[in-house]
Amino acid sequence: MAPQQAQVDDVRQAIAEGRTSLGIELGSTRIKACLIGPDHTPIASGSHEWENQLVDGVWTYSLDAVWEGLQASVADLFADVETQYGVRPTTFGALGVSAMMHGYLAFDEADELLVPFRTWRNTSTGRAAAELSDLFGHNIPLRWSIAHLYQAILDHEPHVPQVRFVTTLAGYVHWRLTGRKVLGVGDASGMFPIDSATHDYDQNMLAQFDQLAATRRPGLVLTELLPQVLTAGQEAGTLTAEGAALLDPSGTLLPGLPLCPPEGDAGTGMVATNSVAPRTGNVSAGTSIFAMVVLERPLTRVHHELDLVTTPAGDLVAMVHCNNGASELNAWAGLFGEFAAGLGSTASTDEVFGTLFRAALEGEADGGGLLAYNYLSGEPITGLDEGRPLFVRTPDSRLTLASFMRTQIYSAFGTLALGMRVLTAEGVELDAMFAHGGMFRTAGVAQRLLAAAIGAPVAVGGTASEGGAWGIAVLASYLGASAELPLDEFLTTRVFADAGTQVVEPDAGDVAGFAAYLERYSAGLAIERAATAAL
Repeated sequence: MAPQQAQVDDVRQAIAEGRTSLGIELGSTRIKACLIGPDHTPIASGSHEWENQLVDGVWTYSLDAVWEGLQASVADLFADVETQYGVRPTTFGALGVSAMMHGYLAFDEADELLVPFRTWRNTSTGRAAAELSDLFGHNIPLRWSIAHLYQAILDHEPHVPQVRFVTTLAGYVHWRLTGRKVLGVGDASGMFPIDSATHDYDQNMLAQFDQLAATRRPGLVLTELLPQVLTAGQEAGTLTAEGAALLDPSGTLLPGLPLCPPEGDAGTGMVATNSVAPRTGNVSAGTSIFAMVVLERPLTRVHHELDLVTTPAGDLVAMVHCNNGASELNAWAGLFGEFAAGLGSTASTDEVFGTLFRAALEGEADGGGLLAYNYLSGEPITGLDEGRPLFVRTPDSRLTLASFMRTQIYSAFGTLALGMRVLTAEGVELDAMFAHGGMFRTAGVAQRLLAAAIGAPVAVGGTASEGGAWGIAVLASYLGASAELPLDEFLTTRVFADAGTQVVEPDAGDVAGFAAYLERYSAGLAIERAATAAL
C-alpha cells in the first residue's frame, strides 16, 4: 500500500471515530469551516461567501443569513470530506465557533433579537465611547459592545428596557448550538474591559458602569446582561439536538459533542500564528486589518489608537484595529480582472492577484508620489466617522502599474503603521510578528511590504491562508488539555513543533520608501476629511 493511500486511510478512520476537531469562523466576507486531524493538520474545508448590508445607516447581517451561511459552509465541508475520504462525518472530537469581534446583539427575555445586529463596522457610538473611556481611564473603542449598549441608553432607544442579554456573533451562535451563554475571554475583552489577574470582567468598572447607567436606566445590572467568561481549554457545553439540526439540517450530525469557548477572530488569529506568548504578535488582514501584540507589562497611559484585549488564555494584548483592510484592494483587483477578461484572458482570481502583487515589488519604494486611502467606512484611529476610498496623485507623480499596486498595498497598511508607531513609542518590543490572511497568499509580497511598514521581521507559516477557522479548530482540540499545558506551550510543542515559517526582514530601501509614503499619507488625511464632507 502506498504511503499516500495509508495516510488517506488513517484520516478516514480518524473521521469515522470522531478523532477530529471542527472549527467554524464567521468572517466579514466569508464563513469558513476547517476540519483538522489528530495531528492538527487541516484535512478538509468548506466555505460560504456573504456580505454585510447597510440598512437604515447600520452595518448589519441578518440572523437568517448567519444560519444559511453556517449550513452552507458545513455542507460544503461534508462534501469535501466525502470526496476526499469516502465517508460522511456524524460527529467530531470537538467543535469551536469564532467570529468577527465586538458589535451589539441584544435579546429580550423571550430570546428574541430586539434590534438588527450592529457590527464592529458601525461608528455611531462616539459620545458613549468617549464618556466610558473617561470614566474607566481605559480606552473604549467605538465598536465595543459596551459602547453600543451605552449609546443606546444615551439615545433613549425604546428597546433598552427590554434587554436581558447582550453578546457577540460568536457568542450568539454558540448559545444557539449549546444553550449556554458563555464567551471566550478574548472575545469578551472586546465587549467590556477584562481584569488580567482574574480573567473576568473588571469588577470596579462594572460597578462604575452600573452607577453611571442608573441615572438613565435604573435597575440595570450589567453582569446580568453579559455572557459568562471562560478561558481556553475550559468546557463550554455540548451540541444539543437543536444545535445539530441548525448546523446540519440533513440530520447526519449527531448531538453530544463538546464545544470550546467561542472566540473572536483576533484570538483565533493569535492561535493560528502561534503568537500568544509575550513579545510575539500577529497581523490579520481581511475586510479589517489589525495587529495583536502580547504585552510583557501594562502600557504607561491610555492611547485612543490602542485597544487592550486578551489572548484566549487571558493574557494582556495591545490591539491596533483598523476598520478598513483589503476590501478596496480587492475591488481594484476585480476591476483589473474584468479588463483581462475583456481581452479574452481566462486568468483565475488567484492569477490576477498574483500578477498585480508581484508587480508591486517593481514599484518605486515610496509609491512614485501616488497616494491612496482604503477607507470604505469610518476609521477611528485617524478620527474619521465615515470613509471615502480615494486615489490621488500630483501632476509630476509616476503612474505605473507597479507603483499603483505598491501604493494600494501600502494603503492597506497605512493606518496600522500609525498605531504600531504608538506601541514603539511605549517601548514595546517584539521578537516575532506573524501574518495571516488572504493578502499573504502571494508569497513574499504583502509580507515584505508589511515588514517595511512596521519596521520588524514578518513571518508567514504554511497555515497563513487557513486563518481563524483553523485557529478555532486548534482551540477546540485544546479542550481539556489546559490542565497539562498552558496554551503557549501546547501550541509550540504539539501544534507548531514541525511547522515551517518564512521570515522576511525589513529591506532598508522599502523602510525608507514607506516612511516617505506615510508622511504623505498623514498629510493627505485632510483630503480624505474633505471628501467625506463633500460626498
